[in-house]
Amino acid sequence: MQRIVLASSNRGKLAEFSALLADSHFEVIPQSELGVEDAEETGLTFVENALLKARHASLATGLPALADDSGLCVAHLRGAPGLYSARYSGTHGDSAANNARLLRELDGVTAEQRGAFFICVLALLWHAEDPAPLIAEGRWHGRVLDAPRGERGFGYDPLFLPHEQSLSAAELEPDVKNRLSHRGQALTKLHARVAELKA
Repeated sequence: MQRIVLASSNRGKLAEFSALLADSHFEVIPQSELGVEDAEETGLTFVENALLKARHASLATGLPALADDSGLCVAHLRGAPGLYSARYSGTHGDSAANNARLLRELDGVTAEQRGAFFICVLALLWHAEDPAPLIAEGRWHGRVLDAPRGERGFGYDPLFLPHEQSLSAAELEPDVKNRLSHRGQALTKLHARVAELKA
């Protein structure tokens, strides 16, 4: 089984990745278990940040590394919160404050103008200097609700209503969410890329 470091300290992401990778041929080790701090996210795109995080974790551990960069992009806000989704309110990881700011920014905006999508970009590096990383992207389209709904998930999940769903992302059963979500989509594509390499 291939040991691989997961370049994230986000507990919500770690829980989702644990479920999504349960049947993979990877032994996934969170970077925190190996004493690796989060990388500084200085990229201007999700792809750049995913690569920065994967390279940082691989360099620190000597292991192949999988990194995720993801966020919520709202059309009415020209793609915000986007890259700054986790720190939209100014404090990194304060989901309640981030959600509150998003609701303020969309106050008075009609449901038709609240279109949004979650994006996840995964980067897999076999070593820190890998010149040809595997990149996979998933997008989950929907709209922003005018009030939070549901207790599951994390981040903006209570405010996100996926297309063709009557439940928010925070109301969906975890296995349903993982099948539909941006992260689930990206990981399915990444699995296919890895399988191609091993064929």
